[in-house]
Amino acid sequence: MAKYLNPKVDLTFKKVFGEHPNLVKSLLNALLPLPEGMEIVKVEYLTPENVPENPTKKYSIVDVRCTDNKGRGFIVEMQSYWNREFFSRTIFNAASMYTKQLEKGNPFERLKEVYALALVNDEAFDYEGDDGYMQEFYITNKNHPDDRRRDLSFIFVELVKYKPKDRGSRAIKELWLRFLTEIDESTKKADDVLLENPEINQALEILETSAYTDADLYVYNDALLEIMTQRNAMKNERAEGYAEGEYKKAFEIAKKMLSDGMPIDLVAKYSGLTSDEIAKI
Repeated sequence: MAKYLNPKVDLTFKKVFGEHPNLVKSLLNALLPLPEGMEIVKVEYLTPENVPENPTKKYSIVDVRCTDNKGRGFIVEMQSYWNREFFSRTIFNAASMYTKQLEKGNPFERLKEVYALALVNDEAFDYEGDDGYMQEFYITNKNHPDDRRRDLSFIFVELVKYKPKDRGSRAIKELWLRFLTEIDESTKKADDVLLENPEINQALEILETSAYTDADLYVYNDALLEIMTQRNAMKNERAEGYAEGEYKKAFEIAKKMLSDGMPIDLVAKYSGLTSDEIAKI
């Protein structure tokens, strides 16, 4: 039997970050670009009646929502795979939490910031570079980029792109990212660097298979199967979209070559289309 379960699955993610305020506080302080001196001191989970309705629950996404001692709102969500709808979904959920503050009778000037931290176990953006795995979005003045408003902040972490530069680093940001990317059913022993940190060690203990009942493991395995099924469906959808795009490119190339008077056999050679396909242009 595996020693650990995967922290990116619904059941385990909620166990680690949805039931232990000290751990979600540590994760948020580690990964969010909070202004200096504005670190989170204490968090409190939102009760179900204070959580906005989510119209896209059909996807394999699990989230944890909380507020801190300053009244700021935080959404931490794990997205098992990515499509274009998820970006809009993240904005919707953060905006819903932001506007819900008015229902408590707060005037506009008392609205507090909302941070959405999306952990994506997939490739979401095309950006590259040393920090290409983390993307931050804010409300920004186009003519004055330094005028960055933090009323709503969206931070996306593409876990599949993260590669530790120094496996001996004890920086809490690096430790949490390693915890999320390295620990799964194949892990026989966690790295000593992870075990030495009290918070990461606590999170690892929560993932130990022996702590789960047979019913829990059934739910866990069912969620894994659902993620695999949806991921394969998404890959097929992407492949079909890529193939369609490539066909359109070939069609345009063939169209230009024909307009230049090139023979069909040459058009077929360089466009990749068949003679029958070219005859229909």
